[in-house]
Amino acid sequence: MNTYAAFMNEVDSTRLDSHDFRYENGAYIYHDTYVGGEQFAGEEAVWKNGKSVYAMNYMGRVLDKEFSGNFLKDALRHANRKMPYRGPEYYEDGEYCYKCSVHGDFTWFQGYEEIYWKDEKVYECYFHGGTTR
Repeated sequence: MNTYAAFMNEVDSTRLDSHDFRYENGAYIYHDTYVGGEQFAGEEAVWKNGKSVYAMNYMGRVLDKEFSGNFLKDALRHANRKMPYRGPEYYEDGEYCYKCSVHGDFTWFQGYEEIYWKDEKVYECYFHGGTTR
């Protein structure tokens, strides 16, 4: 909520041609890095006191010119305690609809998100992750 989706905290690239975001709050550090654009892959990770505690990988793609990156960011900003992985189970605004399904819990999960414009799927993304030790 304080990085990519909020248009905030972009930092210098950590790898060739990557986009990176970082947020710190007390003992916690969050880092998101991805490569690509219309077809992309990335990882989010969280550290507490310098030790990794969580990671999630994702791979997604834009399927149609009607895709809206701003709508995706808006949907991601609506994540909640029940669905903290990407966005909520369902979010709609105008002609756009975001759907997200997750199997597992925060410690070990796999998920899929998709965006529809009218009745046409314009975006999809697979993700998986959990706690680390």
